[in-house]
Amino acid sequence: MDKSSALEYINQMFPTEASLSGVEPLMQKIQSEIRRVDASILAAVRQQSNSGTKAKEELAAATNAVQELMHKIHEIKTKAEQSETMVQEICRDIKKLDCAKRHITTTITALHRLTMLVSAVEQLQVMASKRQYKEAAAQLEAVNQLCSHFEAYRDVPKITELREKFKNIKKLLKSHVFSDFSSLGTGKEAEDPMLLQQLSDACFVVDALEPSVREELVKNFCSKELTSYRQIFEGAELAKLDKTERRYAWIKRRLRSNEDTWKIFPPSWHVDYLLCIQFCKITRSQLIDILNNLKEKPDVATLLLAFQRTLEFEEELAEKFSGGTVTTRNKESASDDEDEGGEHNKIVSDIRKKYEKKLAAPNDGVEQDKDKQKDLSVPGAGFNFHGIISSCFEPYMTVYIELEEKSLVDQLEKLVQEERWEIEEGSQTNILSSSMQVFLVIRKSLKRCSALTKNQTLFNLFQVFQRILKAYAAKLYARLPKGGTGIVAAATGTDGQIRTSDRDERMICYIVNTAEYCHQTSGELAENVAKMINPQFADKVDMSEVQDEFSAVITKALMTLVHGLETKFDAEMVAMTRVPWATLESVGDQSEYVNGISSILSSSIPVLGNLLSPTYFQYFLDKLAASLGPRFYLNIYKCKHISETGAQQMLLDTQAVKTILLDIPALGKQSTGAASYSKFVSREMSKAEALLKVILSPVDSVANTYRALLPEGTPLEFQRILDLKGLKKADQQAILEDFNKHAPAPAPAIKHPAVAPTVAPPVATASVQMAPSVVTPAVSITPSMAALTGALANREDVLARAAALGRGAATTGFKRFLALTEAAKDRKDGPFRKLFNA
Repeated sequence: MDKSSALEYINQMFPTEASLSGVEPLMQKIQSEIRRVDASILAAVRQQSNSGTKAKEELAAATNAVQELMHKIHEIKTKAEQSETMVQEICRDIKKLDCAKRHITTTITALHRLTMLVSAVEQLQVMASKRQYKEAAAQLEAVNQLCSHFEAYRDVPKITELREKFKNIKKLLKSHVFSDFSSLGTGKEAEDPMLLQQLSDACFVVDALEPSVREELVKNFCSKELTSYRQIFEGAELAKLDKTERRYAWIKRRLRSNEDTWKIFPPSWHVDYLLCIQFCKITRSQLIDILNNLKEKPDVATLLLAFQRTLEFEEELAEKFSGGTVTTRNKESASDDEDEGGEHNKIVSDIRKKYEKKLAAPNDGVEQDKDKQKDLSVPGAGFNFHGIISSCFEPYMTVYIELEEKSLVDQLEKLVQEERWEIEEGSQTNILSSSMQVFLVIRKSLKRCSALTKNQTLFNLFQVFQRILKAYAAKLYARLPKGGTGIVAAATGTDGQIRTSDRDERMICYIVNTAEYCHQTSGELAENVAKMINPQFADKVDMSEVQDEFSAVITKALMTLVHGLETKFDAEMVAMTRVPWATLESVGDQSEYVNGISSILSSSIPVLGNLLSPTYFQYFLDKLAASLGPRFYLNIYKCKHISETGAQQMLLDTQAVKTILLDIPALGKQSTGAASYSKFVSREMSKAEALLKVILSPVDSVANTYRALLPEGTPLEFQRILDLKGLKKADQQAILEDFNKHAPAPAPAIKHPAVAPTVAPPVATASVQMAPSVVTPAVSITPSMAALTGALANREDVLARAAALGRGAATTGFKRFLALTEAAKDRKDGPFRKLFNA
């Protein structure tokens, strides 16, 4: 330890003078410990010295042992080399003898096989000459195996001679076999019962020969069997489309009559299958020639009959050669509805009866599509016969599509003519019956065509469906009420106005629901067609254009409904301008025109709410509010003069109209979107209220009130308000000059909210409820329009005097106005609040 630690240790041991008495005992203890440590060190040094000497002795002994081991290893290696040399000398002669033995064995084996080959070739030659096919087949296998052992000795003359002889024997066997098979089907098998057995044995020889021999034999056999078929059906009598069924009857009869005879062929040859493939190719080629050589369009019933029989024949072949398993077409047929279970088997007869009546004159020729007349590739596995013949009919099915379209058009016209445009009592849906009948007819047409083909013809028929549905949409569109046109309508001021009765309103609702049903069902129709049609056409199956047509019908129908109600309000708007607002003496109950508006809505809205879906009813309400609110606002300007009492009465009427509009959703028993609709109505009607409050304001503060309540107003509009207040031109001049000084910028026209542009309503679905859209439309009133408004007021002034209504209870009306004013003062925001705080 360091010096400071030593001092601390001493101070710790002897903290006081009294403790110094223990120094001596401590010193003795330390001396004793020193002596003990020295003794331990001395013992350790001695032990280490002894251990070092012993280690040197052990190291020397280990070194000697390693040297002795290396010497022994060297001796062992030397002896091993000597032993190896001795063994090689002993086995040198034995290796030569072993190699000689192996060569001798190979030679003996080759000579023995050569002897066997020579003998086998000679025996095979005898068998071939005697037509002993069964024995020759086995011998062929043996000779083929023996020849495989001499592949390495091709250059040996004897081997070359034997191989050439064997090749000639195979040629001889092939010629004999082909010669014997040429007699098959000539009647010799009946005279010689052993002929069939001989031919059966010959099949084994053919299997033993090259695969090309079997292919050539089967091809020659099929060509020979179908020679008579070519001759029969290429003749003028049977080379007709209506004789197609007899072609299939011929091959079926041939297969049945020769079933026992053709058992001589091994099953692995698939002779009947290859014969049917060749038959189908020939038939397809002949049918194409027949169709190409037609001078007129083919008869639809005959064409469909041939097509149907061809499909049935292909189905029979597919089932025959697929081991009896259920084919795809059978599965689809089994999945049809029970009520149409027999339709597949009666398609041709139904179509024949249907179209024979409609074919009155020959049709024009069909353009030939050469690209579609190529032979189909016949699959080698799976025995798939579908389309191998029937595909040749596809380019000529145009006449079928044309007559299907003609039939659909005729049925559409008939359904529309028979449509009552009413819904029967007790009906669960508010949909026109013609729409369901149209889709039923389309479904039947789709069933007929899909049973025949699912390729280009089905896609062409789908395009026909699109045109039919578009035509039906046009029929619905044309049924909507139209506005008045002509000289009479122009003279009476009703040009373009749509007048609708209660029956018309119901019919419009039925058209909306029907268009929605057609929109949804047409999409489902496209999905069904896309699932069943060939995949290469599935991406082209689309009904979006048709759905757009029905969406346009829905939009037009709803706007027609709005315009029809607008026309009903015409009389009430005229009555409003004819009220003598300048001479009213007191404020009473709501005016008669307000009662008229309420009566119109009360009679129409419940019916519309019951017939329309929530989405379309909300769209209708938005458009109605967007029309009636601005129209009421503009109608105030049509009045000639409004006194203070008249303005109070009109303000009361405005509140009543606003209440009526707010109650429409409840009147229609539909609350979806009522909150947004209420905000929209309140905003639109508040503009009319603000205008009337400006008219009610004193003359000295009318400019400030106008700027506060109608901040977007213009000097021209302000001047019109002064006219409504009854101020003279001289009195107006000073007020207008003061207004123009405070105006931010003059505007050439008065801008007021008006009816919004037509926007297509969302198509309602079963799971999605569209939120109603609130549109704030705008329109401009030019000075010429204002002048026109004044002219109309002057023209109707005489009628207004005659229709003036007496009012009483002036004090009561004034109290109501004060109550309205106090209610406006209680609001915490808005321009009217700013007026009272000024």
